[in-house]
Amino acid sequence: MNSKDLKIIEELKIRQGDTWRVLKIMSEFVQGFDALSSIGPAITFFGSSRLGEDDYYYKMAYKTAFMLGKLGFHIVTGGGPGIMEAANRGGKDAGTISVGLNIKIPMEQVPNKYQNLSLNFDYFFVRKVMLLRYSTAYLIFPGGFGTMDELFEALTLIQTNKSPPFPIILFGREYWTKLIEFMKETMIGYGTISKEDLDFLTLCDSPEEAVETLLKEMKSLYNRLKDEEDYSYMLKRLRNILIKAGVLK
Repeated sequence: MNSKDLKIIEELKIRQGDTWRVLKIMSEFVQGFDALSSIGPAITFFGSSRLGEDDYYYKMAYKTAFMLGKLGFHIVTGGGPGIMEAANRGGKDAGTISVGLNIKIPMEQVPNKYQNLSLNFDYFFVRKVMLLRYSTAYLIFPGGFGTMDELFEALTLIQTNKSPPFPIILFGREYWTKLIEFMKETMIGYGTISKEDLDFLTLCDSPEEAVETLLKEMKSLYNRLKDEEDYSYMLKRLRNILIKAGVLK
């Protein structure tokens, strides 16, 4: 690319108006913070948009979200089809708040009809903040590049102490085992991550196992944060859920 072409590109960028774009980004953050500030404790589900309702993992995501919703957890997803739809559907059928954080993606993202709280975003990074910020646990089902991006974003935030060590549960050992092996054999072997970093991850194979693991982690989270005033609203609800589930007296 010659200097003339580069100059044309730079002029086009200026004409697009980055200042106005900043205001649009700000408005999306304000919309998300305002709408989701009273959500919680919530569980965010990540996973492929390409898995239909006959798929095994779709059914498992639905059942897991339904079980969690019945306990009183709110369900958060990216709002699209596949695993997102399954989780929103399970949450809505359970009678809990089912949040969809939607974004337009060519050929993939169509908002599912199982959201009773729906927000729309133009910017991926704003949406990702909202998916992570208001949840107390992340359930990661089989997925593609987007799911991997969200998984490693959550891991990075926890590893760098930018986020509390909320549980990250990988559903489906068959799907995730080789990734874990790569982390153990290659990443730890090269020294690019620490052995302790893998403690952030838990593998499970059934909705019952996922819920049991999550409740155990939520009890630990409650005990760590119960004296924090900033979390008072969320912790009151979490305490009621844990009592209902029989893991806290």
